[in-house]
Amino acid sequence: MNDQIADITWKDNRTPVAARFDDPYFSIADGLAETQHVFLAGNRIDQRAGPGFHITELGFGTGLNLLATADALAGRTGPVYFTSFEAYPMRATDMARALAPFTALDAAPLLDAWSQGLRQFALGPLQVEIIIGDARNTLPLWNGQADAWYLDGFSPAKNPELWTDTLMAQVARHTRKGGTFATYTAAGAVRRALAAAGFDVTRQPGFAHKRHMTTGTLS
Repeated sequence: MNDQIADITWKDNRTPVAARFDDPYFSIADGLAETQHVFLAGNRIDQRAGPGFHITELGFGTGLNLLATADALAGRTGPVYFTSFEAYPMRATDMARALAPFTALDAAPLLDAWSQGLRQFALGPLQVEIIIGDARNTLPLWNGQADAWYLDGFSPAKNPELWTDTLMAQVARHTRKGGTFATYTAAGAVRRALAAAGFDVTRQPGFAHKRHMTTGTLS
């Protein structure tokens, strides 16, 4: 287990901010709506996800993306696989505080598993695995293939290690042909790295104050 626990501060006593990166974990405007717009709609999860579909994520954070995905797919026949890579896991108490405002989501099963130290568990139709450690080391060792990526690291300007050309090439290497990605960032360096890795990259309307986001399909 990685000993590098996330160091959290709080903006307006509500939004968790990673002290290491000086960046919030989700949109101050509405974190759930941001997840739904960027990651679920950006990857067309509602239309595509079915038995055997594999969602993979860089940056587990608060678990909000996982909960939003489980909620969107509630009642579906599984298993749908959800694998997330996280270098700095949150304390269960911080996770509970971060998720408390999202009363439309049932966070209790996630928080129960997390507080027990479980990193593999079921959540509705999802079979979940959280891989702890620096993704630059852990992703190359992963044997899976993703159908959809949630690229949800902290800002490329503040956490460039999670957006390198080398890591984006690993994302592509672990993607099935026709697989997709979505990310909130439209940074040119990120778009170029993903295009160089083999994705057809498209800039899309962003969420709230962000003018653009990025999606792509592995050609």
